[in-house]
Amino acid sequence: MRIGVVGDTHNRMSNVERIVELFRAENVERIIHTGDITQPKVLEHFATLEIPFFGVYGNNDLSERRRLEDEAKRYGMDLADPPRVIDWAGRRIMVVHDPEEATENLSPDLDLILHGHTHRHRHERHGRTLIFNPGECAGLIEGANAVGLIDLASLETRLLKF
Repeated sequence: MRIGVVGDTHNRMSNVERIVELFRAENVERIIHTGDITQPKVLEHFATLEIPFFGVYGNNDLSERRRLEDEAKRYGMDLADPPRVIDWAGRRIMVVHDPEEATENLSPDLDLILHGHTHRHRHERHGRTLIFNPGECAGLIEGANAVGLIDLASLETRLLKF
């Protein structure tokens, strides 16, 4: 299973449109958002992919939480408070916004931890667990933004820069 990983979209709609195009071109099967969606219209754009969308709320989602919940429900998206654990394709995945949440909840049975918040790329191993953040995706500098692709069978990652 190939998943698209994105976080910290921060309502930068031109970038969200580009991210949707990238995920569509890569035929991702599911999307995980690591938080800081910030506005419901971001979800509307991701809904056009018509694939399962999962995620967690970030610190900048608090003021729009109710509207984000309503929009997620409208599109059949699955958003929850972090930390959340998802079991897909034989992999145990923890999704958090702040990497401190990952450190506090690190468990040897996790294959993958996804986080956002820092806007910096991270790809490191702690024992058998891969910790991954694709980095900045809401910036203004062309070519400095990225989202991630992960093949859950191999746990190979790839950055899609835009």
